[in-house]
Amino acid sequence: MLEALEAGGWGMYPTLLAGLALLVTSLRYANRPDSRYVPLLLTLGLFTLFAGGLGFVTGIMNLLRAYAGPLTSEGPAVLYLGVQEALHNIALALLMTTVSAIAASVGAWRLARQARAAAVSATVPTR
Repeated sequence: MLEALEAGGWGMYPTLLAGLALLVTSLRYANRPDSRYVPLLLTLGLFTLFAGGLGFVTGIMNLLRAYAGPLTSEGPAVLYLGVQEALHNIALALLMTTVSAIAASVGAWRLARQARAAAVSATVPTR
């Protein structure tokens, strides 16, 4: 995991930080579902994906700059390696958002059950 973090370059750090914040918020939402967390979950999810995308794009830009300069004689194999390294940013963003989405789904399910139980108890006549 540390090798992938290093291979992805600087873009891995904001992606990791955003993903960890998303994961913590998702776990809190799963534990104590409250609709006030939904906007935070959405924005942290987008931030995580955007940070991963930005890390990928800047990795590709650096790769192409190096390939046009000092790595020209290396051949196309260096391009494949560079793209693979840049894709670490996307992979981390997708991993963090997928795990967080699973946790958030548990919270949404629990919130729906609470709402249904509240609706059922409101319709039952009391004597």
